[in-house]
Amino acid sequence: MNDIEKLLDVMRKLRDKDTGCAWDVQQNFSTIAPYTVEEAYEVADAIQRNNMDDLRDELGDLLLQVVFHAQMATEDGIFDFDDVARGITAKMIRRHPHVFGSDDQIDAGKQDGSWEEIKEAERSGHADASALAGVTKALPALKRAQKLGKRASRVGFDWPDRSGVRAKIYEELDELEEAVGAREKDSIDEEFGDLLFAVVNLARHLDIDPETALTRANYKFERRFRDMEDDITSDGKRIKDYGVELLDKYWRQAKKRVG
Repeated sequence: MNDIEKLLDVMRKLRDKDTGCAWDVQQNFSTIAPYTVEEAYEVADAIQRNNMDDLRDELGDLLLQVVFHAQMATEDGIFDFDDVARGITAKMIRRHPHVFGSDDQIDAGKQDGSWEEIKEAERSGHADASALAGVTKALPALKRAQKLGKRASRVGFDWPDRSGVRAKIYEELDELEEAVGAREKDSIDEEFGDLLFAVVNLARHLDIDPETALTRANYKFERRFRDMEDDITSDGKRIKDYGVELLDKYWRQAKKRVG
């Protein structure tokens, strides 16, 4: 029995209604889904921290999520782990004709846009014919906005260059200020969302992944803030003892020290 088979066997035993784990037996696709998302983020976090030991462990946790879902599907007679593996193998072969295709396709090498063209052909058989079909609603909002903008762009609904996106950002910022001035809570929420969506489109025009960029900004802010706290503590003070002006002084010092 190889390692995958052992893992599948462990999950089968955990889900056994008579001898398994009560918590595991009670779960279903909906209750496990949040853990699946969480584990994917923990994989990304380990990569961001460049901690390969944690990455190995987190990838195992993520694999367990796949096995968990596959076991529940097996019990319902929908599909099993082999079906999952078989499906992704076939998809990767189908989407890489320059590697697995005919001699002519391999000789031609990778063609620009071929990946998206193949995915578009796969979607063409679905009931939803929209250019936005298949953009998962459960994606993080920044990632989903990026994908929606990219899909719209592929059918020509886009600005010709980033100057148009910048103008849209200023327009949305003005509309947000109007809503704030009118103290209309629903309008403020809506206009703030429009502003974020426009910023994500700018990221797309700059070929930047907004989720990755914001994640890096979060880490940078945290490093600098913690450095500022340490600086204040070393002076025998607490951060709440200072006003904005002095805190800004410590912050600027932290920015110089911490990248």
